[in-house]
Amino acid sequence: MLSIKNFLKSYNNHKILEVQDLQIPEGIHWFKGINGSGKSTLFRSIAGILPYQGQILFNNLDCRKDVVAYRLLVNLSEAEPLYPDYLSAYDLLKFITEAKKAPVDQLNTLAESLGVNKYWKSPIGTYSSGMQKKISLLSAFLGTPKLIMLDEPLITIDDRSVQIVYELVKDYYENRGVSFLLSSHQDFRFEKLAIKNMYLVQNQAVTQQ
Repeated sequence: MLSIKNFLKSYNNHKILEVQDLQIPEGIHWFKGINGSGKSTLFRSIAGILPYQGQILFNNLDCRKDVVAYRLLVNLSEAEPLYPDYLSAYDLLKFITEAKKAPVDQLNTLAESLGVNKYWKSPIGTYSSGMQKKISLLSAFLGTPKLIMLDEPLITIDDRSVQIVYELVKDYYENRGVSFLLSSHQDFRFEKLAIKNMYLVQNQAVTQQ
């Protein structure tokens, strides 16, 4: 499913993460590591947001060569999303909906489920961190992805939203064949999910546990 080879990400000649060969099959996978270990860097690289050395393939599509087809299949919710203050979540999510070729009713259903539609017409600059987090989580489920990455999905959101995210992951995995990469610096509250593999991100490397 996901193939990462000869991967290297550095900032100012300082190595952040190096992965020689990592083959991740379909399923739900947990990436665990302390804050600053490189989890977000890895996820953002897989999503095609950050430049990197090496090769990342998903279902034989190259992250850098098959850009449009790849990004229609790979979605990301960031740990600490940053959006322009002047935009409304509604306008932002409508744009993502079009880019991901998602039906409008999917957006409306997700927005109602997470309670986002109660505030999404207001400027993002007025949102709390939890409100912004739910916008990021919602965006990751739009379209017809085959891989969804949720970076620290449970931080800053309330218990009701945690349960909804759990149900979405379970539904998309069991009924739509979507695989997940979930990251956390602490133990998950997703005890009932069928976690296939756990990977430890530390010492600038990724190792399967």
